[in-house]
Amino acid sequence: MRVSLPLILALAAAGIAAPAASIDRSTAEERFAKLTAGLIPGEPIQCINERLPATQVEAVGSRLIYKVNRKLVYVNETAGGCEAVARGDALVTNSFGTRLCRGDTSRTVDLSTNATTGSCAFGLFIPYRAP
Repeated sequence: MRVSLPLILALAAAGIAAPAASIDRSTAEERFAKLTAGLIPGEPIQCINERLPATQVEAVGSRLIYKVNRKLVYVNETAGGCEAVARGDALVTNSFGTRLCRGDTSRTVDLSTNATTGSCAFGLFIPYRAP
């Protein structure tokens, strides 16, 4: 039985990549749990005000977390593509008016090179509030 070198390399790469992906997912889930600890999810809404006071945006996996304050965060589950925010890239949003809504798009930009590093479309926004 002959096994080709490309097949061996492909299998080895798959074996190495799988644990790393699962570690990344579990780390993202731990970070998400920490950000929403003690908060209760509410009914999903279509839009949020883009000019929320003191809002910070953080990417956790494919989720974008808008932290308004310690008692309110909005979670948006994108289809993926804006994860570069987690490493410090800027989130540039294409929205109409002063609201971010489901279906609006964003792109991530590396500020040192001004290169686009990803893009995503917003899903529903889920408010997480303190009880």
